[in-house]
Amino acid sequence: MDLFALDDALADWEAALTSQHGAARLPALLPLAWHLRQRDTPRALRLAVEADTLLPALPAADSEPIAARLQLLRAEATWLDGHLADADAQAQQAGARFAALRLPLGQADAHWLRAWIAIDSGEHARAENELEQMATAARAAGDSQRLAIADAVNARWSVLHDLPSAQRRWAQRFSREEEALPTVAGWIYDYYGLAASQASDFGAAAGHYLRCYEAALESGQMRMAITAAINIGLDFTLLNDHHAALEWMESALELARPTGWPRSIGICLMHTADTMRRLGRLDAADELLREATQILAPLHGARAYATALQYLGDLALDQGDFTAALHAFRQLEARGTALGHADFLSIARRGQAHALCFLDRPQEAQDAAERATTLAREQANNYHQVAALRVLSLIHLRHQLPAPACMTEPNATLHFLHQALSVAGHINGYTLPADLHEALAREYAHIGDYRQAYASSQLAAAARQKTHSHDATNRAIAMQVQQQTENARAEGKHHRALAAAEMRRVQLLQQTTALLERLSAIGQEITTHLDAGAVFQALHRHAQALLPADSLAIYLCDPGCDTISRVFGMENGQPLAGNTIDIANPRANAARSLRERAEIYIDEAGPDDIFLAPGTDLMASALYVPLLVGERALGVMTVQSIEVDAYGERERLIFRTLCAYGAIALDNAEAYRQLKDAQTQLVSQEKLAALGALMAGVAHELNTPIGNSLLIASTLAQKTEEMEAQMNGAGLKRSALANYLDDARKAHELVMRGLTSAANLVNSFKQVAVDRTTEQRRDFNLSQVTHEVIATMMNRIRASGHRIEIEVPDTVSLDSYPGPYGQVIANFINNALLHAFAGQGNGCMWLRAQAPVDGRVQLTFRDNGGGIAPEHLSRIFDPFFTTKLGQGGSGLGLSISYNIITSLMGGLISVHSARTGTTFTLDLPLKAPENKLPSTAHIYH
Repeated sequence: MDLFALDDALADWEAALTSQHGAARLPALLPLAWHLRQRDTPRALRLAVEADTLLPALPAADSEPIAARLQLLRAEATWLDGHLADADAQAQQAGARFAALRLPLGQADAHWLRAWIAIDSGEHARAENELEQMATAARAAGDSQRLAIADAVNARWSVLHDLPSAQRRWAQRFSREEEALPTVAGWIYDYYGLAASQASDFGAAAGHYLRCYEAALESGQMRMAITAAINIGLDFTLLNDHHAALEWMESALELARPTGWPRSIGICLMHTADTMRRLGRLDAADELLREATQILAPLHGARAYATALQYLGDLALDQGDFTAALHAFRQLEARGTALGHADFLSIARRGQAHALCFLDRPQEAQDAAERATTLAREQANNYHQVAALRVLSLIHLRHQLPAPACMTEPNATLHFLHQALSVAGHINGYTLPADLHEALAREYAHIGDYRQAYASSQLAAAARQKTHSHDATNRAIAMQVQQQTENARAEGKHHRALAAAEMRRVQLLQQTTALLERLSAIGQEITTHLDAGAVFQALHRHAQALLPADSLAIYLCDPGCDTISRVFGMENGQPLAGNTIDIANPRANAARSLRERAEIYIDEAGPDDIFLAPGTDLMASALYVPLLVGERALGVMTVQSIEVDAYGERERLIFRTLCAYGAIALDNAEAYRQLKDAQTQLVSQEKLAALGALMAGVAHELNTPIGNSLLIASTLAQKTEEMEAQMNGAGLKRSALANYLDDARKAHELVMRGLTSAANLVNSFKQVAVDRTTEQRRDFNLSQVTHEVIATMMNRIRASGHRIEIEVPDTVSLDSYPGPYGQVIANFINNALLHAFAGQGNGCMWLRAQAPVDGRVQLTFRDNGGGIAPEHLSRIFDPFFTTKLGQGGSGLGLSISYNIITSLMGGLISVHSARTGTTFTLDLPLKAPENKLPSTAHIYH
C-alpha cells in the first residue's frame, strides 16, 4: 500500500465500495480509510471501525496485516490530535506487528510516523534515527518513492544544521521523475524551499513552497499543505509584503481549523499574529498569540511552542508591557533549556534583558544581555550577537552603570554600538540598519563630538537609502512572486475545476454502470420465474424500489387481441380488481400504447388525459409501455404517480427495461404453462398405455387356466352324458362307474388348479391396478408387490424370448407407495425389452434386493443387453429423451422413474452401463418422507 495517494484513486475506491457487501468491501475499504487519514480523519476512523467488524471473516494470514495497518492509521489520528505519547506507543506496536509479519513497507510507514512524533516532541536526534530506519526499510522493499520521501525530509533537517554541507550532499539527489510525482514532490520542494530561505532567496523559496502546497493538496497531505502555506506567508513577510503574507496565513488557517489539529492550528495562529504585529495591529496579534499558546500548550515539547513564546515576548515589548515580556522570555528560556536549542536561549536572555531594562532593573538586565551575547558568540550566531549588543547599549543609555572593561569609546553606549557594527560587518549580505547609525549620531552629539555625529548621520542616510532600495527590490520580488503565485493558484483552480468536472462525469458513468448492473441482476431474477404470478410480484417489487409508483398495472391481450385485461394491479398498497378494455377505446392510453406499440408519457395529467378504470384514482403523471417480444405484443404495463412530471429520462429508461424483462418473463411463463399441459397429457397417455398393456398381459395370462378349465369341464360333461346313457340303457358296469369317478376326480383337480390360478391373477391385477391409479401410500411387502408386478408382465417377457430372475427377501416391508414403485419396475423391464435386447433373444434380467441396513433397502435391476452408449448416459433421465422415437419409445419412462424414486419415495437412483449390460441401483428408505403427496404433473414431468 502506498504512503500517499491522489484524489483519482480515492474516487475509484469510493465507487467500488458502493457495490460491495460484507468482507468483499475490505479491498476498497482499507485503502480508502488509510488515504482519508489526513483528508477526513473522522471518516477514516469510522471506516476503520467497519473494517474491524469484517476482519473475523478472513483467515488470520489475511486479517493480521490489515489489523496492523488500521492500528497505524489510528496512531496517526492520535498524533494529529496532539496526543504524542499515545500515538508513539501505538505506532511502535504497529511497527512491531509489521516486523513480525515481515512487511517492510509497513515498518517504513511506522518509522515515518514515529519520526514526526519525535519532531513534534522536540527529539530531533530520535527523528533522524527513525527516518534512517524508514529509508532502510523502503530500500529493502524496493520502494523508491518512500526512499525519496525519507531522504527529502532528512535533507530538510540537515539544512537547518549546515546549509553548505546539506547542499553538497543532497542538491543532486532527486530526479526529474521524482519531482513530477505529487506524492513525493511535496517533500522535495519543501527541502528546496527551506534551502532557498536559508540562503535569503525568499522569492525562489516562495515558488518552491507553492509547488509543495499544490502537491500536498493533490495527494491528501493536509498537514504539509498547511505548513507550506505558512512558509509562503513567512517568505512574503521577509520580502516586506505583509499583506500578501497575511493572505497566505489566513489560507493556512482555513485549512487547519476544520481539522481540529492543535499543532497546525497553533502554528497558523502564531505566524499570523507575528505578521499582524509587524503591520502594527498589536491588539489582533495579542489575541491570536494567546490562542496559539493555549492550543500549543499540550505540545509544549515542540519547537513550535517555543517559537510562540518568542513571538509573545516580542509583542509584549512592542506593547510596552515589559512584565509580560519578561514572563514570556523566561518561559522561552525554560523551553530552550529543555530542548537544548541554544538559539532560543540566546533570544530568551536578550528579551529578558530588554524587559528588565525598562523595568528599571539595570543590573539584572546587564547580566542577562551579557549572557545572551556570550551564548551567541559561542554559537557563532552574529545576528543574535548584534541584537544582544544593541540591548546592552540601550541599557547603558537608560541607566548609569559601571563602564565595561577595556572600553575604547567615550562611553559604554558608544562602546556597545561600535561592537554591534563590528560584528554586523562580518555578516555576508547584511545591510546595517539606519537606526543603528542614528543611535551613534545621537550619542556623539550628546557628548559634543559633532564631527562623528555628522559622519554617523551620513552613514545613517546611506543605510536608509540602501535599505529603501533593498526594500523596493524585495517588494518588486514580492510582487513578481505574488503574480506567479496567483497564476499558479488560478491554474491550479482551473485544473481542480477540470478534475471536478471529470469526477462528476466519472461518478455519473459509475452510477449509470451501477444502475445497468442492478437492472441486469433484476432482469435475471425476473426471467428465472416461470410462473406469471411470481413475475407480476417481482415487477411490482422492483418498480416500487426504483420508481415513484403509487399505481402499477399490467394488462395482457385476450384471445383474438380485441381486448386487454388487467391481470395484475396495485394502487396505494391495495390490489386492483380485474377489468377489460376494448383495444379500440380512443380514451384508454393503455389501449393506444398497444395499438401504436409506442411508449406514452403524460407528465401532468388532467381528468381528460387518463381513462379511469373502475376502482382507480386519478394520478398526476403516468407512463405506459407496451410489452413486446420481437414483433409480438403481449400487453401493456403502466406506472403512475401522484407527483407531477415524476418520470424523467432515467426513470423512463428503468421502466422501459423492466417492461422488456417482464415481457420476456411472461412469454416464458406462458410457454412453460403450455409445455406443462402437454407433458401432463403425454403422461396421462403413457399411464393409460401402461394400464392397457397391463390388462392385455393379464388377459393373456388368464386364457390358459380358464381355457384349460373350460376344456376339462366340457370333457367331464361329455363323460357325464355317456354315464347317463349307460344307466338308462343296458346297465351300468361297476368298472365304468369306477373309471368315471376317477376321471371326475382328475377333472376336479385340474379345474380347481386352473381357476385358482386365474383367481390369483385377477387379485394381482386388481391390486396393481388400484396402486397404479390411486398412487396411495400404504404398508406393503416388497417381495409380494414385486412378484405381483412382474406376474402381470410375464407374458410379454416370455413372448420376447427372455427371462427374469427375482431375489427379494420376504421379510422386507415398506411404508411407501407401491403403485409408483411398480411403475418403476415396469419401466425398467420395458426399457430393457425395447433397448437392451433389441434384435436379440435369450436375454436375462435380474431383480435383487438386499437386507435393509440403517432403515434403507437397496435394489438392483440388471440386464445383460447391449448397454447404453456413453454419450447418452448423462441424458437418460431427461424428459422426452429417447433413441427409439416412433418405435415405441416416448422418452418419459426413465424420467418418470427418476422423479418417483427421488421426489416421491425419497430415495436415490443411479445407473452403470457397459457393453455387457446395464445396472440400475435404487436406494430406498423403508419409510417414505412425510411430505404432502406431489401432484401427478410434478412427479411425472
